[in-house]
Amino acid sequence: MEASRLIYMANQIARNFAPMGVEQAALATADHIKMYWDPRMIAGIRAADAAELTPVAAHAIRLVDGPVPHMTRATEFAGAHADGAAHNDAG
Repeated sequence: MEASRLIYMANQIARNFAPMGVEQAALATADHIKMYWDPRMIAGIRAADAAELTPVAAHAIRLVDGPVPHMTRATEFAGAHADGAAHNDAG
């Protein structure tokens, strides 16, 4: 995936969590990236020009390797449903 697309995606995720405040938004962004991005995507964003990342997205990328708590329902499994399958609210 192109670096420009990864930057766009990381910035978009960070903007979505912005109402949580800077630190919480960075943690939520890191959580989302850690849960849903392929390791190649994470490597690609690290190799990209960090100057193009928003401050929250840049902070999130620095947090990805550490322990990141599940910050949103989008990154936690809701458990088994009537059909017996586990689902999350990320689709």
